[in-house]
Amino acid sequence: MFRTLFSRMLVTYLSVTLGLMILLGVTVGSMFQQQYMGEKESELRREAEEIADTVVNRYMDDDKRPLAEKELLTIARKYDAMIVLRFADAKYGKRAFVDEGSQEKWKGSQDMDVEEQALALLDGTDAGCIVTNMLQDRVDIPVMTLIAPIANGERIIAALFLHTDMSRINASVRQVWMDVLLYSCIAVLVAFLAVSYTTGRITRPIIDMNATVLRFSKGEFDLRLRAKGQDEVAQLGKSFNLMANELNSLEQSRRSFVANVSHELRSPLTSMRGFLEAIQDGTIPPEESPKYLAIVIDENRRMTGMVNDLLDLARIESGQYALNLSAFDINELIARTLLTFEARIDSAHIEIALDFSENYCYVEADADQIAQVLRNLIDNAVKFTPEGGRLTISTAADKRLATIRVADSGKGMAAEDIPYVFDRFYKAEKAHTPRAQSGTGLGLSIVKRIIAAHGQDITVESELGSGTAFIFTLKRAERPQLQPKLSQRRA
Repeated sequence: MFRTLFSRMLVTYLSVTLGLMILLGVTVGSMFQQQYMGEKESELRREAEEIADTVVNRYMDDDKRPLAEKELLTIARKYDAMIVLRFADAKYGKRAFVDEGSQEKWKGSQDMDVEEQALALLDGTDAGCIVTNMLQDRVDIPVMTLIAPIANGERIIAALFLHTDMSRINASVRQVWMDVLLYSCIAVLVAFLAVSYTTGRITRPIIDMNATVLRFSKGEFDLRLRAKGQDEVAQLGKSFNLMANELNSLEQSRRSFVANVSHELRSPLTSMRGFLEAIQDGTIPPEESPKYLAIVIDENRRMTGMVNDLLDLARIESGQYALNLSAFDINELIARTLLTFEARIDSAHIEIALDFSENYCYVEADADQIAQVLRNLIDNAVKFTPEGGRLTISTAADKRLATIRVADSGKGMAAEDIPYVFDRFYKAEKAHTPRAQSGTGLGLSIVKRIIAAHGQDITVESELGSGTAFIFTLKRAERPQLQPKLSQRRA
């Protein structure tokens, strides 16, 4: 029963609610009972004062005694009570006053022996009290009895036993308890419905999430939760949907990656195998073998480059590619990197334009990785710059960042291709017409992740017919202090 979150929350909330309602009911019922009993006791004491005044001022006077007896009967009728007086003077003895209509109710109690209690009151050894069980063996109704002495000055002249019917008071108290019980049951029922609804609203998304996760494990990444509202559970559902979108995108990217890798490896391997088998079985004459062996070597070299790029990309994404930060001049690094492309640039008659806003622009980064970024960007630019075109590299800096821009004068890219330019195996020839052989489609993806590892960003600007420009930023650094020469330190 208590294995689910719903059942535990429901039982917990209902237990707390029921406990509070019971405590509240007992408290309220006790308060009303004490209030009723207190009022009745106060009423009995007021009656006792009236009776004492009647006895002292009129009953003890023989001429006024008939009037006093009528007053005592009136008091008994008014309060539905029985008045018993035990006088100290034997002449008066013990007298009971009760309304004629109540004779049957009080039958059996008028002759009750109260001599011992009366003597204690008359002697002054007992000050009186209020009891509730004095007539329990003689009458069938609940009775409250006030026992008190009646004094005339300093002398006690009588003992008073005032019995009053408590049926109405007890009925009122029982009604209060019944009302409290009824309201408690209604409150518990309402609490049960409210807690069930609220707990269901809380646990239902969690149950759906669990079911969805189980289906995710089977590869169904298109499932989503219905997340409405602004509470924490709804926010969790929305976050879950965002995660599901990312997982779906990741799964699609993984499938595309596997398909692309398979295609990129299978095509050259098939070509290489065909050429080698043709050379082996003599289909290709011996004099033609060097040409086809050169093709096989080129394909092998391209596959090796692609595998190396895949390994670099995997290391970067797994966080194993630790940054070795240092301060260096990005302008100098650009110039050195350009020299490695000198032969290709000269053969294509590409014009190089360097636009440095400062002679020295120091940045804080991993020099080796940034060199790889520059090689990939310049290689991409040279590849898609037409013969006689222009390659522009510029740097600009402020107090915080240095901005590097690598732009070519090629045909540019269509707007719909720009969002995918940093995806794995995105081929530039989808948006460009390459002048030379195409690459692996991993270079720009590596560039993106290296720049992201530095906490910076890279963007692309391109229009059809206007070329393409890649812009990235690096953290600015202070120019390092030059180390003094050894002879100067010794001096």
